[in-house]
Amino acid sequence: MIEKVLIANRGEIALRVIRTCKALGIKTVAVYSDEDYNSMHVKQATEAYHIGEAAPAKSYLNQEKILEVMQKSGTDAVHPGYGFLSENDDFANLCEKNKIIFIGPTAESMNLCGDKMKCKDAMLKAKVPTVPGSPGLVHDADDAEKIANDIGYPVMLKSVYGGGGRGIRIVTNDKELQDGFESVTAESISAVGKSAILVEKFLEKTRHIEYQFARDTHGNTVHIFERECSIQRRNQKLIEQTPSPIVDEETRARVGESVCRAADAVGYTNLGTAEFLRADNGEFYFIEINARLQVEHPITEFVSGLDLVKLQLDIANGEAIPFKQSDLKMNGYAIECRINAEDTFLDFAPSTGPVPDVTIPAGPSVRCDTYLYPGCTVSPFYDSLMAKLVTWGQTFEESRTRMLAALNDFYIQGVETSIPLYKTILASDEYKNGDLSTDFLKRYGMIDRLTEDLKKEKEEKSEAALAAAIIHSEYFKSRAQTSTVNNSNWKYKLD
Repeated sequence: MIEKVLIANRGEIALRVIRTCKALGIKTVAVYSDEDYNSMHVKQATEAYHIGEAAPAKSYLNQEKILEVMQKSGTDAVHPGYGFLSENDDFANLCEKNKIIFIGPTAESMNLCGDKMKCKDAMLKAKVPTVPGSPGLVHDADDAEKIANDIGYPVMLKSVYGGGGRGIRIVTNDKELQDGFESVTAESISAVGKSAILVEKFLEKTRHIEYQFARDTHGNTVHIFERECSIQRRNQKLIEQTPSPIVDEETRARVGESVCRAADAVGYTNLGTAEFLRADNGEFYFIEINARLQVEHPITEFVSGLDLVKLQLDIANGEAIPFKQSDLKMNGYAIECRINAEDTFLDFAPSTGPVPDVTIPAGPSVRCDTYLYPGCTVSPFYDSLMAKLVTWGQTFEESRTRMLAALNDFYIQGVETSIPLYKTILASDEYKNGDLSTDFLKRYGMIDRLTEDLKKEKEEKSEAALAAAIIHSEYFKSRAQTSTVNNSNWKYKLD
């Protein structure tokens, strides 16, 4: 049984894993870089070890150093969180070779999931629908051009070794394709040292819908419902919700069955996520499996009542999933906003530096997973995600209004954040009506609307401040008519 877990990560996800381990009586080991010596996850863990300089390559991506800490601390298992080494099959294999439990899929399964071409082949054999495109790897731009003309523009050029929105270009004609093929190739080589490209039909006005699933070592597989992740910028998710407004019970069950087939097809164990594009005609197309815990897992926890990190630990311990598909019921509605340190008006450029003060929202059915505290620092070396703000409601509207109230309560001093944009989105009729798509921001001009909202807010604050000043002045004028100082006859004189 797992008695001590090393968390090979930082920030809010490290804290998230620590909380469940504490509840289960499991000891935790934190690792930290020079930049994170004073971070919250270091303070909360049972033990903490320094692993190198701020740059990820010299700390959180340093496999040998992390292995050294695992052996030194007597770690039974490692939880990779998300990002960094979470989908690195070499790291999973390193853990397996050293008899340390990797809380996730096997290295072999992870390798298969990470290779988009092999994974697509496995899905086709399992009769899981995939996006129309090249039957295999495309080796040069001329071949890609022929395929694009066969299936019709627009198309996506996708690096097999991409992820998180990287290594993808959408092209609409032959010239863009030739240029895009070169840039995707260069980006892939820069990231992983090799390139392999697929061509896929680009589906316009799509929704990004994913399914949480779990599979144990006994062959039991369940899906834990869908998450709508359509509101994005540059293929990076911003707001997620569950249930999706366009998934009914029949669709949920039908697509859920294909998700379970997908997990079986790659021999998956532990928790994973199957991601789909939902076309405007209602068809679902598989795009990839994320072989890790997702950033947006808290909304699934809210509607399912499960602790997904505990489920990960149980499966890693060799236990069978303690429920059947028929036992799972969705309860209510949940929304997550990723609170990023970004300047919306500078093309979402990172905003970093000290955070002198912060106020974290709280209240019924409000959850905030964050590493922030007064006096902390948002580092330029790591991802811009500072917090995950999550709300639940018995109805979608209750969850939405609760989120707006929580966003208004969230105060982060010192850095620009994505909070104002989220308030504009959640207040829009399009969002309230569930008219979502992966190009939501551009389609509905959300940045322009944000500009107008901020202008209006500034004017309202100026008017309110002027009104308050007038009331303040009138109050003291009235007091001045009767007040004296030191029992003298001198009266207050106010302009």
